[in-house]
Amino acid sequence: MRIATWNINSVRARIERLVAWLERSDVDVLAIQETKVPDESFPAERIEGLGYRIAHHGTSQWNGVAVLSRVGIEDVRIGMPGLPTFGDVAEARALGAVCGGVRVWSLYIPNGRAIGDPHYDYKLQWLAAVRDDGAEELAADPLAQIALCGDFNIAPTDDDIWDVEFFRGQTHVTPPERQAFAAIVDAGFTDVVRPHHPGPGVYTYWDYKQLSFPKRRGMRIDFALASPALAARVTGAWIDRDERKGKLPSDHAPVIVDIGD
Repeated sequence: MRIATWNINSVRARIERLVAWLERSDVDVLAIQETKVPDESFPAERIEGLGYRIAHHGTSQWNGVAVLSRVGIEDVRIGMPGLPTFGDVAEARALGAVCGGVRVWSLYIPNGRAIGDPHYDYKLQWLAAVRDDGAEELAADPLAQIALCGDFNIAPTDDDIWDVEFFRGQTHVTPPERQAFAAIVDAGFTDVVRPHHPGPGVYTYWDYKQLSFPKRRGMRIDFALASPALAARVTGAWIDRDERKGKLPSDHAPVIVDIGD
């Protein structure tokens, strides 16, 4: 089975790219973030025409997450226990479904905005809730097949950013954020892409500004974190950097993981 995650940065704006990518990627399950549409506006027909079933959670022109699957969708869950609200709004940032026997989560972790901003504390609370839910799932079933996929808005190490000094004093790289990411790993979830792409210079996101992509000024902030039983089945993983090229790309590239029997 092939699982992927992609912050598409507006599914309607990039529906042609999405359809073309699904046709050539041979992906069985795709977790999407930043769909930026309410449920009733999701362009389902084109995707369903390729044989995928869809679970989507979107409430407005912001956020939005989905799971597309051609190996079945069961037990769809919107949100996780303990996820905080921002103000009084429960944002559309988490959706999970069982696809081909694997619980696949599409997660869009809050950006954090700036150190000291209320959104930064919200981000840390959100990450703690993900960690707690994952730990509880594994405590209940150590053999659970779980993939936490999505845009985590964290570069967990200095190798995951193009320039340490450029990011100093900004979000995505602060010790509390990195510690929150590490806590999810410590709960039993493995970054299954990094072993296949070691070292610096491996990114999933490049800002649209200042020619960041051609200058290779990126960050690795999109991940597939697998439970122990699922991680043991991973046979390969890569980042489709080419999808950041061309006309009207997302600022993120898809991350793909192959799962064996």
